Amino acid sequence: MSVDTASPGTAGGSDPDPDDPPAGADSIPDLPPDDAPIEVVEEKVRDFRLLRRILLTIWAVSLAVYFWRYGIAADRTSLIFFLAFGMAAATIGRRRVSTVLIDWLPFVLILMLYDWTRNIAVWLDMPAHWQLAPDVDHWIFGTNPTVWLQSHLKESSPPWWEVITSAVYMSYFIVPYATAAVLWVRDRALWRRFAACFIAVSFLGLVGYTLVPAAPPWAAARCTVAQVADSPHDPPCMYRADVEVPGNLLGEVHPENPGAEPYVERISDRGWSVIGLDMVLRAVRFGQTKSNLVAAIPSLHAGLTMLLALFMWPRTRWFGKTMFMGYALTMAFALVYSGEHYVFDILLGWGLAGAVFAAYWLIDTRYILPRNARRRAERADAAKQERRDTAPSQS
Repeated sequence: MSVDTASPGTAGGSDPDPDDPPAGADSIPDLPPDDAPIEVVEEKVRDFRLLRRILLTIWAVSLAVYFWRYGIAADRTSLIFFLAFGMAAATIGRRRVSTVLIDWLPFVLILMLYDWTRNIAVWLDMPAHWQLAPDVDHWIFGTNPTVWLQSHLKESSPPWWEVITSAVYMSYFIVPYATAAVLWVRDRALWRRFAACFIAVSFLGLVGYTLVPAAPPWAAARCTVAQVADSPHDPPCMYRADVEVPGNLLGEVHPENPGAEPYVERISDRGWSVIGLDMVLRAVRFGQTKSNLVAAIPSLHAGLTMLLALFMWPRTRWFGKTMFMGYALTMAFALVYSGEHYVFDILLGWGLAGAVFAAYWLIDTRYILPRNARRRAERADAAKQERRDTAPSQS
């Protein structure tokens, strides 16, 4: 008769394994071997793309409704205010919303300073030039380009293509700022470079038309030599309605199209009436009443659009190059044809933009980019050294 000598708690008479957990205790899972593959659990990151699209759609619809009801915001402050909401919506989840304020507030304050200092031109009361630009244009072309264009192209009522010239002229108050906003969304460092060039062109242009105030073609067509003999800033003749003035500074227009007026008119805004957007026409005319009427030299319309073309040239493909440069050239045509500027004003604006861009390019390539490269290399070397110092010693 066999006797079971197994101790209580053991099965089959075998000795208990000292590594086994005690009976009744919670079991501990086996640890994986050292060479077992490690399962990587990807951390879920919140995707803000859908939210950005929704917010941008709401922003665009709200902006369109506002412009439809109240007209396009021609003043810079309102425009940048609208753009700030769009930039915040476009960068949700990528940057803090406060970066819009941090970056754009100094830019806006500098441009407000520019607006305030424009009154210096009135305070200095420098003699206005009424014949400098038309004399240079006549010396270059043998005729006045504005007179020639209005003689050959102007009609009694605006043709369809004047919608383009009016839109291009008006776009000066929107496109440079909208482009700056897109640059900010894509690359803040690139935006800072463009903002610096923008401010430089604006303030150098301010110096130009403060020291050399000059009347545009539409004003010269309303005044005679005798009426501006003492180089006034705002003679009464320039405030009269567009009428034929015998002996005016520009001479007579000989229109090829029947019914067109035989004198130079200010027609930069009349294209809007073709498509029934009289609210835009009123906004343009209101903005024109607030501007300096003898600030034709240099043309900032031409200068800032050419700066935009030069700045974007190395950063876009052939289509972008064509669009931006074509925009600057179309702006020049619109300004001369509509009586807003002489060709001389355009060339000075382009020269100013070219000089600022060349200075930026020189400073950027010779100083800023090499300095940034050195700093990146120094940070990389410091990080490598820190990894070496903190790495465990190998026995």
